[in-house]
Amino acid sequence: MTKRAVVLQHDPTIHLGNIGPVLVEHGYEVRVIDATTEDVSAVDAQSADLLVVLGGEMGAYQTDEFPHLAHEQRLIRERLDAERPTLGVCLGAQLMAGALGERVYKGDTMQIGFRRVEPTPAGAESPIRHFDGVPVVEWHGDTFELPERATLLASSSDYSNEAFAIGDFALAVQFHPEVTDEMHERWVSDGYNELDEHAIDPDAMRRDREQYSAAMQAASRAAFSEWLAQLP
Repeated sequence: MTKRAVVLQHDPTIHLGNIGPVLVEHGYEVRVIDATTEDVSAVDAQSADLLVVLGGEMGAYQTDEFPHLAHEQRLIRERLDAERPTLGVCLGAQLMAGALGERVYKGDTMQIGFRRVEPTPAGAESPIRHFDGVPVVEWHGDTFELPERATLLASSSDYSNEAFAIGDFALAVQFHPEVTDEMHERWVSDGYNELDEHAIDPDAMRRDREQYSAAMQAASRAAFSEWLAQLP
C-alpha cells in the first residue's frame, strides 16, 4: 500500500535532496507544498502518513513577516500531539521546537560548512549514530530550546541542540544531511555575499565537499532509512 508524505518546502533550492529517493524506496508518494505561496492552513494535519518540514532562510520566530510560519507551527503541533510521524530539517527542527512552545532565537555564531555533530548516549542508540565522526553540512545561525517532551540526540561545538526525537514518531535535525553535491554547489554559488560577510572561502567549501560529501550521503541514507523503517 502506498503511503503519503507531505513536504513543506520554503525555497526551491532547499529541497528534499537525498531524502527524496529514500522516501520513494520506502513506499511513499511525495507531495511537495510551497509553504510560502500555498495555504498551509488547509492541510489536514492527520491525513498524511508522514510530514516533512524542510529548511529556509527565514527564522521560525519571524511570524509577522512570514505568516505561513504560524500556520506551519499549528499544523506541526497537531501532528505531534497526535503522535503522527514528523521530520524536521534545520528550519523544520526550529519550527517543531516552536510548535511545542519553546523559544527559537538567534544564536551567538553562524555555522556554515561541514561540521561534526556528536551523538549523545541516546543518539548513539538511534539512527543519528550514523553521523558519528561524519562531518555534515551546517548553514544556520538560529537555535532553540529543547522541548520538554524531546530526547536530545546530538550536539555540536557551537550549539547544544543539533538533533532530537520525540518518542519513535518524530525526528528533528538542525544540520543539513539531505544536501546533495548539486544543492551544495547552488548554495555556495548563490551565497557569495553571505560567505564573504563571514570570511568563508567558497573554494574551501568546495574542497570540503569533495572530501566529506560521499560519507555524509551514505550516513544520511542509512539514518533516514532506519528511521522510516521503525516508524509506528
